[in-house]
Amino acid sequence: MDTPDLRRRIAAELESLRAIRHDLHAHPELGYREVRTSGVVSAELTRLNIAHATGLAGGTGIVATLPATTGASAAPAIGLRADMDALPIHEETGLKYASTTPGLMHACGHDGHTTILLGAARILSAIPRPRPVTLVFQPAEEGGGGAERLCDEGALDGRILGPRVEKMFGLHGWPDLELGKISTRPGPLLASTDEIRIRIVGEQSHAAYPHYSRDPIVAAAHVVVALQSVVSRNTSPLDACVVTLGTIKGGTATNIIPQHVTLSGTIRSLRPEVRQHARQRVREIAEGVAAGMGCRAEVELDEGYPVTYNDPALTERFFEIARSALGADRVPLTPFPTMGGEDFSYYAQRVPAVFFCLGLRPAGAKSYPTLHQPDFDFNDDALSLGVEMMCRAAIEA
Repeated sequence: MDTPDLRRRIAAELESLRAIRHDLHAHPELGYREVRTSGVVSAELTRLNIAHATGLAGGTGIVATLPATTGASAAPAIGLRADMDALPIHEETGLKYASTTPGLMHACGHDGHTTILLGAARILSAIPRPRPVTLVFQPAEEGGGGAERLCDEGALDGRILGPRVEKMFGLHGWPDLELGKISTRPGPLLASTDEIRIRIVGEQSHAAYPHYSRDPIVAAAHVVVALQSVVSRNTSPLDACVVTLGTIKGGTATNIIPQHVTLSGTIRSLRPEVRQHARQRVREIAEGVAAGMGCRAEVELDEGYPVTYNDPALTERFFEIARSALGADRVPLTPFPTMGGEDFSYYAQRVPAVFFCLGLRPAGAKSYPTLHQPDFDFNDDALSLGVEMMCRAAIEA
């Protein structure tokens, strides 16, 4: 790939791409409700004469295809993915293009991801392509599992549009990484994300006569403390695992011991064996401790996203491509996995895939608003590198 020509092409699109990003940022939409966002994407693909299918994965997903231009039209495709949904967070950036919808904002940078993939679509549609390229604009990453629905509907196997996808790439803006850099690692990059819901049922009574009750609040307190042992005493110190309870809800008045209390939280892990063991111990501990306090624990464990696993061989190829283009100092190895989760993991379960981090923190800045914070904004200066690496993945991987 002619690097100067590629970068000139990207530079010529940046002003327009920033405008698209700001427009998407000002109009955030929750998962499976990205109607306006999907319309913006479809209009741009139509303008570029890129064949695409709409109305997918609940109505807002889009899959587009670019055929090869060099005689390899029968070859499998390289897949590129962007997520489109926002979060139920009230924006506090004070930007001119801040969210126009109270209580919703793009606090995870999906407006930037979508803009980058549209930028890649512009560039790739205008240059030689040795292989077909599939562009996946996905709804509902933030807990909705839009990736799994798209995979089940045929986004990767050619049932929707274009040839089957052989390799998949995705990115995420990363506030902890310096602008101008990208980073990833082979193997596990992000954790699996299971959800915990526990309902502890006791017997209600007047608060002045606790001996008539079986107090679910006391039982819940013991369960919360006991569940800390899942990591500290039931998991090897060499394995990563998180058990966090995020909500406790119960009671209606100061003089009533309630009948039930509910807890909810999450389990994060990096290996299937650790994941299964943690789920088992959460159930056993909650049920056993509650029974010991004269109560009953009803435990629901919802299976969330799998581990986001980067194919080692494809990751090595990605490093070769990136370091050749950018220099080794701008492509560091991500030293450890993060316990955050990503539904890009569903693509990686089906085909070799690489998910990489795109630096957002300006050089010299000690900090940058992080993901899911009300003052976060995707850094426009990262758009060009994001577009470049998506194009390079499509052409060179």
